[in-house]
Amino acid sequence: MNEPLLKVRPATISSTEFFARARTRLDFEVPPGLVDPHIIPRTGDSGNDRMLEIVAQEQPVRPAAVLIPVVDHPEPTVLLTQRSPNLSSHAGQISFPGGKIDATDASPLDAALREACEEVGLKREFIDPVGYLDLYGTAFGFRILPTVAKVKPGFTLEINEAEVVDAFEVPLAFLMNPENHQIHVKEFRGIDRHYYAMPFAERYIWGATAGILRVLYERIYLS
Repeated sequence: MNEPLLKVRPATISSTEFFARARTRLDFEVPPGLVDPHIIPRTGDSGNDRMLEIVAQEQPVRPAAVLIPVVDHPEPTVLLTQRSPNLSSHAGQISFPGGKIDATDASPLDAALREACEEVGLKREFIDPVGYLDLYGTAFGFRILPTVAKVKPGFTLEINEAEVVDAFEVPLAFLMNPENHQIHVKEFRGIDRHYYAMPFAERYIWGATAGILRVLYERIYLS
């Protein structure tokens, strides 16, 4: 199954409108489900929701934060990374800058900014945080809180090869076009659950990264 869930025409809002909608619709209120295993981040997919319920009963909650860096070019892009093949989880996958929230982090936002600097050298002075997107749960017990941010062009990246092997930009228009949102099925303990994939050239964007991008599309373009 590789068809978009909603057969709608591609959205064509401007960069200005994108950030205006994001600032209106997002905020910095931390959802209690980030740390409470009894609050399941609902996905709208019964298989995924059941999987998250099972995971919450069997594994400790692992709070995490990622940055969705939307680079403010005339045609905006999203900065993504490719994780090192040597990592213990999600090795080699396409991801956002981010990671687990440390006890020393003042907030999920602070964790996302710290991780972006540590992984790819994206400095805070280039980042204008906009707000938190919806909480996203994974099969590994992670509760991911994404921060949407407007990033000023002109930054220089310094790749930390212990964590990521590459960083690259994908046009926001491509990622926010539902015609590029493939849906696939994977089994979890006899339960069919659906996940998104957004292949871009030689890059295979899928799993949590594609799922979070789909949530961004639904919050900003469909609401």
